[in-house]
Amino acid sequence: MGTSITFKRPDGKDAGGYLANAARGNAPGVVVIQEWWGLSEQIKGMCDRFALAGFDALAPDLYKGKVVPYHDTDAAGKEMNSLDFTDLTTQTVRGAAQYLARNGAKVGLTGFCLGGAVTIIGATKIPELTAGVVFYGIPPEQAAKPADVKIPLQAHFANKDDWCTPAAVDAFEKAMKAAGKSIELFRYDAEHAFVNEQRQSVHDREAAELAWGRATEFFRKHLG
Repeated sequence: MGTSITFKRPDGKDAGGYLANAARGNAPGVVVIQEWWGLSEQIKGMCDRFALAGFDALAPDLYKGKVVPYHDTDAAGKEMNSLDFTDLTTQTVRGAAQYLARNGAKVGLTGFCLGGAVTIIGATKIPELTAGVVFYGIPPEQAAKPADVKIPLQAHFANKDDWCTPAAVDAFEKAMKAAGKSIELFRYDAEHAFVNEQRQSVHDREAAELAWGRATEFFRKHLG
């Protein structure tokens, strides 16, 4: 459904990604950030699904063509740890947001796992954004302080998550509320990465569909 494109970062460098356009020409935009596996077919599928829901969706390719197999967590961790999160957020992700905003459209940001953490960083650093939806990712506080979040956020977390643990989620929610920030936070009795239908060991269809409905409703409310 979508296509591979090249877009400009604010610094003028080229970045690549996968773009799926909505049927209507004046659709709002959503930047979709990958899990630590890379720009997988599953993430492209999420872009296609956003397009069917009425959004232009662009997933920047943070690993520049490399996709890690689902079983290889060591390789995924190595790729993720090689990223410069400030650069990728303020340049690559912001470039994607600027691309979607070029016709005056409102733009949201969403992401999964690694991408969920990037969504929170982006909420503090990317002025083109209007709203964000986080899926089971929280960055270190030195990368993004809740007090610096500039847009309304919705967040989806799993109660059986050993990365974004329930304690970490509680602390994040508390810090957001203490800073007076707008957050809708949902918890699911599911495992980390429960939205990813390609990973049957963790996928929870009921929780995934509930989260998807909430996310698209939130974006429609804030992006139009």
